[in-house]
Amino acid sequence: MIILDNVSKRYQTRDKSWFTAVEPTHLEIKDGEIFGLMGYSGAGKSTLLRLINLLERPDTGKVTVGNQELTSLNAAQLRAARQNIGMVFQQFNLLSNRTVADNVAFPLEIAGWPSEKIKTRVAECLEIVGLQERAGHYPAQLSGGQKQRVGIARALASNPQVILADEPTSALDPATTRSVLECLEDINKRFNVTIVIVTHEMSVIRRLCDRAALLDKGRLLEVVEVRNNQIHAQSEIGRELIRED
Repeated sequence: MIILDNVSKRYQTRDKSWFTAVEPTHLEIKDGEIFGLMGYSGAGKSTLLRLINLLERPDTGKVTVGNQELTSLNAAQLRAARQNIGMVFQQFNLLSNRTVADNVAFPLEIAGWPSEKIKTRVAECLEIVGLQERAGHYPAQLSGGQKQRVGIARALASNPQVILADEPTSALDPATTRSVLECLEDINKRFNVTIVIVTHEMSVIRRLCDRAALLDKGRLLEVVEVRNNQIHAQSEIGRELIRED
């Protein structure tokens, strides 16, 4: 489903030196799995996630999602391809002056969907995340968990094959975190949506993921499998992350 082939990313700092956020990395994510990107702060998790939909364009390598090599597309083709990739953000990124329904409708409006089809799809997505009764509310009237479920509904609106989630539970309490993870797991099982989630919490990896990449300072250390909530890491940092859980 997703292939990152020798991708890397670096940035120039204020003093004109270069900082490498992602070392050359090869990673393959299977169709329909929930895949975690895990590591300490500064490991390169969010940068690697944003390379998948080219919100950050890699300095080297190729990115393939489904049957499309995104790195070979022009701007118009890339905009169309991104309709197949939903994004869930850490800080929700909801439009405060739009209702819940209008927030979910926003990407469909941008994509040019007809209004009646938008209305139907918004209702479907709000039902999926259990917020149909909040359709006319504004973000300020919602709890953190409800805001994040609106974000998930918005990411799901265009029927994507892939959802990218960047630290979606880091601002939530444990009980709300469980409800958001259950929502993502339900979407994965019901619609076979491939989910890639960035987190610094090993408990999220154990609870949700099929496999996870462990990262440190821009390097991919290893890919681990999650079996019966158990993870066996070979790298020292991987073992540290497990011990700290």
